[in-house]
Amino acid sequence: MELSTRGSTIRYSVVNTAAALKIFLIFFALVFACDKAFAVIETYEFDSDMQRQRYQSFIEEMRCPKCQNQNLAGSDSPISADLRNEIYEAIKAGKSDREIVDFMVERYGDFILYRPRVSPVTYVLWGSPVALLIIGIIVLIIILRRRRQLSLVQASQELNVDEQARLESLLEFDKNYPQPNTTDADSAAKGPRS
Repeated sequence: MELSTRGSTIRYSVVNTAAALKIFLIFFALVFACDKAFAVIETYEFDSDMQRQRYQSFIEEMRCPKCQNQNLAGSDSPISADLRNEIYEAIKAGKSDREIVDFMVERYGDFILYRPRVSPVTYVLWGSPVALLIIGIIVLIIILRRRRQLSLVQASQELNVDEQARLESLLEFDKNYPQPNTTDADSAAKGPRS
């Protein structure tokens, strides 16, 4: 394919463009597929396996303040890296689990814990599932009682043989009796139009 502009001819190859586009797409696919390879891998030296287990437990149980619903172990944010480093330093310094948790809660609030403590501030959080369950059971009981009462009322309201015969005679009379034309009756009631 040739294009001419202002006296010069430019050769444009569709085949070369398609090949370049394929190379470009493959490059971007590889870059996005390998994004985890560029992540920083933190390595910490611990004195014992107990310290390593404590560290793993902390970073699995604490939430990243920036990432909303990700723990410190799964977050790549800078604040998570700082918190992991603080936890490591606290464990190396010999602080107890309670001291580490208290420090984190004091600094970031109960939000940092996946399982917040039971306190007056979190009563609603811990009590809501139980309250909703009790409300659901009460509503279910009310619905079942109303259905039972309705079925009892309907059973007591069934017609006996005499009432059924009377109803059928009234319906038969209604079928045989001519109905008035409602449109004529409505227009007669309204009076003449002016």
